[in-house]
Amino acid sequence: QVQLVESGGGLVQPGGSLRLSCAASGSIFNIYAMVWYRQAPGKQRELVAIIRIGGSTVYADSVKGRFTISRDSAKNTVNLQMNSLEPEDTAVYYCYLDISRRPYWGQGTQVTVSS
Repeated sequence: QVQLVESGGGLVQPGGSLRLSCAASGSIFNIYAMVWYRQAPGKQRELVAIIRIGGSTVYADSVKGRFTISRDSAKNTVNLQMNSLEPEDTAVYYCYLDISRRPYWGQGTQVTVSS
């Protein structure tokens, strides 16, 4: 069994920063991709950032230059550093891991950007 545990969400003022983490535990062999998605109220879930097994990254245009995805392979953890946060970044953030070609989702963590 594999479990994903997310942490780091919260309330922050516009222009502030937050760091999200997602830690995987259990029977883990190959993590092919680690992904952050988000879903705002009334909107579809959207991809925020990906880091692949080779280390390449992809970002949504809306977060380029503000968000950074990184991983700690030894701890099976993926992080999302979010800077210069905007009210439009308010959403529930989910991590997704492709582990041995099987999908695993985190439980979601709320990020609210408001003054």
